[in-house]
Amino acid sequence: MFTGLVEAIGRVRSFERRGEQARLSLEIPFAAELEMGESVAVNGCCLTVADIDQGGASFDLLGQTLAITSLGDLTDGAIVNLERALRAGDRFGGHFVQGHVDSTGSVLALEERGQDHIFDVSLPPEIAKLCINKGSLCVDGISLTIAELGEDRARFWITPHTFAVTHLPGLKVGARVNLEADLLAKHVAKLMAGMSR
Repeated sequence: MFTGLVEAIGRVRSFERRGEQARLSLEIPFAAELEMGESVAVNGCCLTVADIDQGGASFDLLGQTLAITSLGDLTDGAIVNLERALRAGDRFGGHFVQGHVDSTGSVLALEERGQDHIFDVSLPPEIAKLCINKGSLCVDGISLTIAELGEDRARFWITPHTFAVTHLPGLKVGARVNLEADLLAKHVAKLMAGMSR
């Protein structure tokens, strides 16, 4: 379980395709504190530490992970958002994030507005139906509040702090981003679908 509050940013050292799978190696600021088998959210996708070395760690990506997320788009030197799993007793400042990416969207806009930024993301239908105005959506591992909700897009206002401590400065229009809908919304939607049968 994660919160969507990005702990640090990392850098891709290598991305190696291995048939339908891949091995992702990252430069990680807190690598010395990691343990084998630990969970780390990388751009919002929960990955398991498969190898640790000085200054970094590596993760094995399943074929399903590559099919559902944008991790397959990563290139050497790319910046990624990182968050370690929530520990019992930690403050909980974001929202419940599982690190189980539901789908991807595209960056439609990322523009400076005064000291802040507006960030527009396209939403596939299966995600849009789970979103509400002022609700939460996890975008590339960042817990964000939906400021404006359209039929197939969401707008977020990004504070200077969030912009500074995440990978957002390097994002370009058209880039794919990982989306995880609110956990409570997914459960309610499933329960309601069952009641309507």
